[in-house]
Amino acid sequence: MNPALWKLFLDAAETGSLSKVALLHGTSQPHVSRQIAELEQRCGGRLFERTGRGVALTAFGQRIAPKVRVWLRSTEQLENDVRATAGQTMGRVRLGTIPSLAHPFVSTLFARLRQQHPLVQLSVREGQGAQLETWLDDGSLDLALLFRHGQPNGSDALSLAEAQTYLVGPEGDAVTAKPTVKFRALDGLPLVAFCRPSSWRDQLEQVARQRGVQLNVVLEADSLALQLGIASQGGAYALLGSYAIDVARSQHRFQAARLVDPPIVRHIALALARTGPLSPATRAVMQESLALAQEMSLDPARAAPGVTAAGRSKASSRG
Repeated sequence: MNPALWKLFLDAAETGSLSKVALLHGTSQPHVSRQIAELEQRCGGRLFERTGRGVALTAFGQRIAPKVRVWLRSTEQLENDVRATAGQTMGRVRLGTIPSLAHPFVSTLFARLRQQHPLVQLSVREGQGAQLETWLDDGSLDLALLFRHGQPNGSDALSLAEAQTYLVGPEGDAVTAKPTVKFRALDGLPLVAFCRPSSWRDQLEQVARQRGVQLNVVLEADSLALQLGIASQGGAYALLGSYAIDVARSQHRFQAARLVDPPIVRHIALALARTGPLSPATRAVMQESLALAQEMSLDPARAAPGVTAAGRSKASSRG
């Protein structure tokens, strides 16, 4: 059980390319191919299918990949734990994040870790909620910043803040002209929404069915920049959290009104991986994330609900 070989296996599984793995490890593609072949021989089965575009995991490879991730993480952590007993917190923490929290939250978190825990290395992946949940389940991530619909109970996720939902439209738009807009105003309104699978879409549609409201999704897009661009141009309305809106103020000209009757509330949560114990490095990232969330006031009640074309908050909408 050579950890270096299994690292090559996981890198090849993630990139889908032996040449990219060779560049990553500073070696040649034939050398990587021979090592993968050696690993397959030891395992007694093929780990990859060779395709025209690169490599893809076989069913056998897909089955063992989560176990290999857990084993490698525990192997790396053994060394880190030994060193941590000398008073040093170190190790790699794989953090997933929704796009709206990538900057400035994660970038500021990185700066704090460099100061407080310089031997902790962050590996950040960006994705939507369903994808992040999958990565937590299969052990690809240690932590993830995402939205949860219910209050996190602390067992598998910690609550950072509550996030209200806003209807975003173009500058001068009549529907979003006031600080708030009732949910029934969404009936038939052209909307841009996140692609499925999406628990966010499921929640909105459940409320819509209860209220007799027909949601008219005319475009699906996981990109926040695209959603805000479409909404600011009047192509369709977007339903977003205040933090996403706050980040986009300097880039787009739009209006936003808080959704009420009923309000749609989500929780910004720091979710934990389902497998393996928490390392000292992971705990350090958790502690710094909680402290940073309080300092940055993620609470949308302070985050300027209404946004005008110039990206400035409407004075009438400040609480």
